[in-house]
Amino acid sequence: MQPAQPEQQHQWLHKLVGEWTYESECPGGPGEPTQKLTGSERVRSLGGLWVICDGQGEMPGGGLANMIMTLGYDPQKKRFVGTWIGSMMTSLWIYDGELDAAKRVLTLNSEGPDCSNPGKTAKYQDIIEFINDDYRTLTSRSPGPDGKWNEFMKAHYRRKS
Repeated sequence: MQPAQPEQQHQWLHKLVGEWTYESECPGGPGEPTQKLTGSERVRSLGGLWVICDGQGEMPGGGLANMIMTLGYDPQKKRFVGTWIGSMMTSLWIYDGELDAAKRVLTLNSEGPDCSNPGKTAKYQDIIEFINDDYRTLTSRSPGPDGKWNEFMKAHYRRKS
């Protein structure tokens, strides 16, 4: 079996490789202000086909969390694929996504625990957008009862010099 060769989509993912710091915004509860949290992330390549994002940062309400995201591209499915795990939960999130036509925004679809209905699952999206090579955002959202997507977290990542 021949080793897989990186394609254009794999090269796009490798824009993530490096050291990053982030500041995220999470809405507070009813009548509470938006929380600003900080953290860092180290992204490395695995064989030119995958990226592994290893992050750590503050949690809403206090404490620290560790997170690992894996991202790749499956040429047979013609889709971006990956996973996400965090030290604050027992769920493994599976990603399936696509890049927009301008090649700036990667939308990753997933399903996970429904925070408002324990025991049920809900749809989610994590959206990575490159503003430039050294600044990107990660927006997390889920659909509300009306079916419209509601943003519940946005992180601003800046590449370390």
